[in-house]
Amino acid sequence: STPSIGLLAALALAFVGGLILNLMPCVFPVLSLKVISLAQSSAQNRSATRLQGLAFGAGVVASFLVLAGVLLALRASGAQIGWGFQLQSPLVVAALAGLFFALALNLSGVFEVSFGAVDGNERSGTLGAALNGVLAVVAASPCTAPFMGAALGYALTQSVVEALAVFLMLGVGMALPYVLLAWFPAWAAKLPRPGIWMLRFKQLLAFPLYATVVWLVWVLGQQAGIDGAAKLLLALTGLALALWLFGLAQTGPSSFFASLTGRAFCGVVLGGALWLGVSSTASIETQAEQESSGTAIWQTYSTGGVNALVAAGQPVFIDFTAAWCVSCQVNKKAVLQTDTIERAFAAKKVNLVRADWTRRDAEIAQALASYGRNGVPVYVLLRPGKAPLVLPELLTSGIVLDALSTL
Repeated sequence: STPSIGLLAALALAFVGGLILNLMPCVFPVLSLKVISLAQSSAQNRSATRLQGLAFGAGVVASFLVLAGVLLALRASGAQIGWGFQLQSPLVVAALAGLFFALALNLSGVFEVSFGAVDGNERSGTLGAALNGVLAVVAASPCTAPFMGAALGYALTQSVVEALAVFLMLGVGMALPYVLLAWFPAWAAKLPRPGIWMLRFKQLLAFPLYATVVWLVWVLGQQAGIDGAAKLLLALTGLALALWLFGLAQTGPSSFFASLTGRAFCGVVLGGALWLGVSSTASIETQAEQESSGTAIWQTYSTGGVNALVAAGQPVFIDFTAAWCVSCQVNKKAVLQTDTIERAFAAKKVNLVRADWTRRDAEIAQALASYGRNGVPVYVLLRPGKAPLVLPELLTSGIVLDALSTL
């Protein structure tokens, strides 16, 4: 948990963090696309399966490097941003909601596109696998897996070459399990032969993506208010109509929807949906100064306020979180907001502070950097007369209680 690690340690932590990233809640919806690809590969020859595995790995690694390049460039220009920075933009959140909604409609059979690993078209299988790799990184980018936080904290304080090397190992770690499964597909012999079950399975796997859209609409509501969320929902309705019309044109070549007029109408509907999606991000509302959870009162983070509490000899627990961070929400509901932990905080007279990084905040970014971190979730217990204690990214009640026992 210390930022003073070396390059080799950072590379090792990034590799392990990338492996664990596949198991994080934020990546679960995209796992459905991976499962589809693996199931369909059983009907292909071994060379095609291996090629798609390598394409998926290349998509993951290339996406991590591109994301790292953008992040490093923005930080070099003076922006106080960190891992998951793109989801601090309501426009990006709205765009991702539209993307995942379209993918879910595709899996449900509303329309068909040649994404290879999504629709089973072998001719575009390699491209589809690479696109799946890109989607996996897009979904994973707001998450910080165990071991990954220290590696990223180190990377963003070093030279560009070292930083890119760390992000490269992060991508390799995330892609490796899928590449190995594709390269040694002995598991394929255990799957039933391709048939109607595969179509039904594909349709079933659309529902995790619909759930992801619900989450993204909620995130936008935290950023742009209830009006913004309502506009996004209306935009998604228009997108569904446009894609349904597109699907009709695919199945009925002589129908109105396949004609020039029908396609123009479809384009107008899609344009209206895009306009509503963009307008949904326009108004930003401020959050309440304090959050109440049961008997616990969480104060809004400020560096001066935290320093004053520490100077007075009072313990402080800081929850660095964001609405777009799924792991943060899981930790909050499963651990921090339970009666056991709230009573333990009260018994130790711990001041609870929540640093909400849903939107860009230079003060919170600087605070994260001071603890050797660059993304959320991060949990820090400030103890009078002792060094700050940084807790793991995934919390359990036992971890928090053990930390409190050191006061």
